Amino acid sequence: MRHGEVENPDGVLYGRLPGYHLSELGRRMADRVAEHLAPRDIVHVGASPLERAQETAEPIAKAHGLDIATDRRLIEAENVFQGKTFGIGDGALRRPANWKHVVNPFKPSWGESYVDQVVRMMGALESAKDAARGHEAVLVSHQLPIWIVRSYVEKRRLWHDPRRRQCTLASLTTFTYRGDKIVSVGYSEPALDLVPAHLRAGAKSAKGAGKAYGA
Repeated sequence: MRHGEVENPDGVLYGRLPGYHLSELGRRMADRVAEHLAPRDIVHVGASPLERAQETAEPIAKAHGLDIATDRRLIEAENVFQGKTFGIGDGALRRPANWKHVVNPFKPSWGESYVDQVVRMMGALESAKDAARGHEAVLVSHQLPIWIVRSYVEKRRLWHDPRRRQCTLASLTTFTYRGDKIVSVGYSEPALDLVPAHLRAGAKSAKGAGKAYGA
């Protein structure tokens, strides 16, 4: 699961910075998904250590009488632009100091490599599979790591256009195992009606709404 909306009045790319909590809308998203998942056979709930992921996982864990298992492998991707504004139309790419960080979109050169994200996220999936074998687990993470591990499992290239990620706020990307092998990947958006239109998967950025904040 991707976490819900975050309170971010300054519009920075918050990345792994501490102190970024769910907004009131984000808490409603988390509650909505917890209600959606209430009938499921969930025996394990894990989450990134960042506040927004922990707060998203809380109502799900509570509904099933579980503690949250914090797993650092689920954390947001590292990014050198953390703490700064960096998005469409803000002039970031015209600043010479930033050029060295955007020379290789295939790695990517501005942060944690896609391959490293795959390795840690697959490790988190494997641990959750073992913890919930025969049942279900929920892991709360962040947009980029979720999309990268899904791309890997579905045998797509890892470099991509960020605007084409199918990973809306509070969405569920489901990996189904048969034994120790992933046999299918699903996607659903139980809180879609709560997500602002410009933040939905595949939405075209409105003017002034295209900044790349933390995910």
